[in-house]
Amino acid sequence: MASQIALLRGINVGGNRKFPMARQRELMAELGFEDVTVHLQTGNIVFADPGTPPERTARTLEDHFAAGLGFPVDVVVRTRDELAAAIGANPYPEAVAEPKTLHVVFLADAPADTAALDALDPAAHAPEAFRLIGREIFLHCPDGVGRSKLAAKVTNARLGVPATARNWNTVTKLLALADG
Repeated sequence: MASQIALLRGINVGGNRKFPMARQRELMAELGFEDVTVHLQTGNIVFADPGTPPERTARTLEDHFAAGLGFPVDVVVRTRDELAAAIGANPYPEAVAEPKTLHVVFLADAPADTAALDALDPAAHAPEAFRLIGREIFLHCPDGVGRSKLAAKVTNARLGVPATARNWNTVTKLLALADG
């Protein structure tokens, strides 16, 4: 059976917006989702594809999570095939050898306005680099993302769509979970 992957933004970070893994599974079950696997505390949920478009699944989850938790949670959903395509589109294959240096920012939709990204001067941030491909921003930070000025600018860019980032290890693990 095909899977969808829900990527939740900004939960369980720094002790704020707590959403324990058990509660994530519980709220998914309340909606009737099956074969639910929660990966890590930061909001990665793999589940059987309910047959609805990912955008509609995301809205359903956002509404249900907000009602169950008392605070809003942005949710970005990808199908298994969309996640595999994103992995295949990685413009930094050399970074896979050091997966902690590669991140993917998943956007709920392709941004209508990319001016904030277009204004970033790649030469000013070298050897760090990023590329927007469809609904994903690939971010390569050879010296790590923690102190990266480029990472902060990319992830805080005002693109007008919900976004959430995952490191390469998490991205590939989610595909492995989706593949069962």
